[in-house]
Amino acid sequence: MNMQPNAFETPVPSTAAAPTLPVYDARALIPEGVQAQIVLDEQVYVLRITRAGKLILTK
Repeated sequence: MNMQPNAFETPVPSTAAAPTLPVYDARALIPEGVQAQIVLDEQVYVLRITRAGKLILTK
């Protein structure tokens, strides 16, 4: 007996609602408009907004 699913079967969508993710405005996180430090597990990262309006996260 082969109990593996058929590769051509249509997946059944989950009935559980997806959790809502928190939303943060990057400009609110960086009030001076250039960069801010973010700490995760005692590691410090720098979040920077470029002149082109892109985000860069570096360690």
